Amino acid sequence: MFDTLFLTASWLAIPVMLVGFLPLIFGANWLVDSGSALAKRLNIPTLAIGLTIVAFGTSMPELIVNLFAASSGSTDIALGNIIGSNVFNILAILGVSAAIYPIVIKSSTTWIEIPLVVLAALVVAVLANDLFFDGASTNSIGRIDGLILLAFFVIFIGYTVSMAIKGSSDDSLEIKNWGLGVSIAFLFLGLAAMILGGKMIVEGAVQTARSFGMAERVIGLTIVSIGTSLPELATSAVAAFKKNSDIAIGNIVGSNLFNTFFILGATAVIRPIPLNPASNLDLWVNIGASVLLCLFVFLPRSRRLSKPEGWTFMACYVAYVAVLFIT
Repeated sequence: MFDTLFLTASWLAIPVMLVGFLPLIFGANWLVDSGSALAKRLNIPTLAIGLTIVAFGTSMPELIVNLFAASSGSTDIALGNIIGSNVFNILAILGVSAAIYPIVIKSSTTWIEIPLVVLAALVVAVLANDLFFDGASTNSIGRIDGLILLAFFVIFIGYTVSMAIKGSSDDSLEIKNWGLGVSIAFLFLGLAAMILGGKMIVEGAVQTARSFGMAERVIGLTIVSIGTSLPELATSAVAAFKKNSDIAIGNIVGSNLFNTFFILGATAVIRPIPLNPASNLDLWVNIGASVLLCLFVFLPRSRRLSKPEGWTFMACYVAYVAVLFIT
C-alpha cells in the first residue's frame, strides 16, 4: 500500500513540475513589462529596476524555499539553494542570455555591481570557514554572520537608491505606455504568478529527486536552485530577446546580491547553517563563476558579454553539475 501511494505521488510530481512553467514564464514577461513601464513613468533607470524590484521579485522563490528549509532544519537545502542559484544565475542564465543577444554592460555595473558579486562570494566563504579563519570547532554560518550579511544588504540598498536618484533612463527601448496603477497591478500579478510557478516546480522536482535517494545538498544545488532560479532565467531571457541589456544583467547581479546578503543572511539569523565539508567545493565554484564574469567584463575589447562567452559559461555549468553527480 505504501509503495503504491509513493509511486502515485511520484507520478503526480512530474506534471505539477511541468505545469509550473506556465505561470513562471507569463509572470516573468509581466514583470519585465511592468518594470520597464515603471522606469519610464517614474524616470528611474531600468538598471535600478533590475537591481531592486525585478531582482527582489525573481528572488522570492529562493526566499520562500529558504524560510521553509530553515524552519524545518533542512540547512543543506537552504545553503545549496543560495549557492546553487548564484552559480546557475551566472553560468547558465547569463550564458543563455548572452547567447541570445550580446549583453552590453554599463560603467556602473562594470566597476561597482559586478565586483560586489565577487566580494559577496568571498565573504560567504570566509564566514562559513570558522575552522580555518577563527580556529573554531565547527564550520557554520551563524547568527552573527547572518547579521553581517544583512548589514552588507543595507549598504547595497543604500547604494542602489542613490544611483536611482542620480540616474536617468536613456535607453531607446520599446516600453509599454501603461499607467501607474496598471504597471503596479501587473508587477504584483507577475510576482504572484512566478511564486506560484516556482513553488510548483520546486515541490514537484524535490519529490521526484528524493524518490531516487539523492542527498539534500545535491538536491539544493541542482533541482531546488534551478527551480527557484527559473524566474531569473525567464526574466533575463525575455529581456535579452527585447534587447534590454540593463534588465538582463541587472536582474542577475541584483538577484545574486539579494540571495547572498538578504536571503542567506535572514536564513542564518533564523537558524545557524552548519557547513557540510563537501560544500566548500560549491563555495569555490561560486567564487570562480563570479571571478570569471569579472574577467570577461574587463576584457580590453569591450564592456560586453558576447555569444562565445555565453557558451563558455554554459559549458562550465554543465561541467560543474557533472562533477556533482560523479563525486
